[in-house]
Amino acid sequence: MADNFMGYQRKDGSVGVRNHIAIIPSVFCSAKVAERIAFQVPGSVYFRHPVGCSQVGEDLEVTAKTLIAIGKNPNFAGVVVVGLGCERFSPYELAEGIAPSNKMLETVVIQTEGDSLAAIQKGSKIAREMQQIASRQIREKVPASELMIGLNCGGSDMTSGLIANPALGYASDKLVAQGGTSILSEITELIGTEDILARRAVNDQVAAEIRETIFRTEEKLRRQTQNSSNKERTHLISTGNYAGGLSSVVEKSLGSMKKSGNASFNGVIKYGHQPDKKGLFLLDSPGHDGEVSTGQVAAGAQMILFPTGRGTPTGFPGIPVIKITGNPNTYIKMKENIDINAGQVLTENKSLEQMGEEIYQEILDVASGRLVKSEVLGHDEQFCVTRLP
Repeated sequence: MADNFMGYQRKDGSVGVRNHIAIIPSVFCSAKVAERIAFQVPGSVYFRHPVGCSQVGEDLEVTAKTLIAIGKNPNFAGVVVVGLGCERFSPYELAEGIAPSNKMLETVVIQTEGDSLAAIQKGSKIAREMQQIASRQIREKVPASELMIGLNCGGSDMTSGLIANPALGYASDKLVAQGGTSILSEITELIGTEDILARRAVNDQVAAEIRETIFRTEEKLRRQTQNSSNKERTHLISTGNYAGGLSSVVEKSLGSMKKSGNASFNGVIKYGHQPDKKGLFLLDSPGHDGEVSTGQVAAGAQMILFPTGRGTPTGFPGIPVIKITGNPNTYIKMKENIDINAGQVLTENKSLEQMGEEIYQEILDVASGRLVKSEVLGHDEQFCVTRLP
């Protein structure tokens, strides 16, 4: 039996679970103008970032692909691109990249308008008109196969790998079985699991790509730790992970991979790229929470599932981030930030399968419009474009 949710049909065939107007600066110089535009138009979100200029080569290309992909994400009914006018990543190139999504799209350039006040005035008028049009669109019943979720985590403790991550893995498997898409990432926190994950690949080529992706990250970390001037900076997990009961990056990795359940991997995605089919994928990205979420949203994810043993309040602009904890004490302390208490496995004898069902139902409910706590509180810290050396 096919499951459904109520979503927003887009002209390019994709489906959004939110209906925001995105205000995207092409360069850090126009970030404040983008912010002021968003603040004047309820229902719009802005994307502050420190990139778009003084970059070269693949570093600039990854920035360009990521910002374009963010603009194409189906959670945004329209996009206002805000540029300065002299940056290396042109605002017109950004808009041209978003255009194939056939959504509402306009460009405001500060140097063309004359000053920041004029740009804010023009951008606000455009965004307000877009929001009025977007407000007329109604949700429609669509199959769960149209959903793409990102699997991320942060502030892990010993309950993450034992409870929250496996329960999320159950929900991920169920969505994939419905024809949906799920994205595992955080390569720095999958070290030591390459053979286990490769055995789940659909073919030998994907298995080789999984191993190569993890080995490449491991070699990068080896170089960085060997060259560190401060040996206290060489730990591969945080002090909070140690305090939460994790002993090493391998132990953390063995728990982290459980977010992906048991489904087969259909491929490995490069940062800033999108999968060409449905199913479970591995995204090549660092372990930084923000860079991971940003890569997953750029891949097309309409929401992020985020287990956290120690607790975190962070969110993403225009993208619901569902927080799950396997630690009942964390849920009590951070109840205003955590959406699902998977610690009921410990306190109420619920099974991992029961918690997985609860998480899966939450995915459908949030996709149909239920706000998560990070949205209600306005958290948007997780937007962070990765950089290449």
